[in-house]
Amino acid sequence: MAKTNYEKYFVKQPVYEVIPYEEVKGRLPSMTVMGNNLVAGCNTYIEIGWVCDMPEPRTHIDEHVHDYDEIVVHMGADPNNREELGGEIEFMIDGQPLIINKTSGIFVPKGVKHGPLTWRKFERPHIEMAIMLGAGTIAEADPGGHREKREASQ
Repeated sequence: MAKTNYEKYFVKQPVYEVIPYEEVKGRLPSMTVMGNNLVAGCNTYIEIGWVCDMPEPRTHIDEHVHDYDEIVVHMGADPNNREELGGEIEFMIDGQPLIINKTSGIFVPKGVKHGPLTWRKFERPHIEMAIMLGAGTIAEADPGGHREKREASQ
């Protein structure tokens, strides 16, 4: 029996395909680390972004909706205090405000409006990760609703 070569499932280099609707100071360009364009047949889209300073504008992810379930992770980057986010974010989901100041995850079912996200405080760098279940490409995932906003403005 032939062994599978798992190199084809290994993403060694992220791609920088997320184009925000507007320039956001304090954030590094998001990295796509998984999706159909990187691993054929992978129908999960994963994007990771670093928040390195207080984002400006503080609200730069507006209300949007997806056709896919999404998991949003906010992760503190201090190895000595991993549960502290290093900031405070107001995350609206279906009109309900959630305050994020700890390492956490949020499940957003498909079709549920979420956003805006507003950074209220910044103390140290932290990570934001979007995992789109069933969306294999950036076009399907439309992270942050950026494509939707660009198309509406044209």
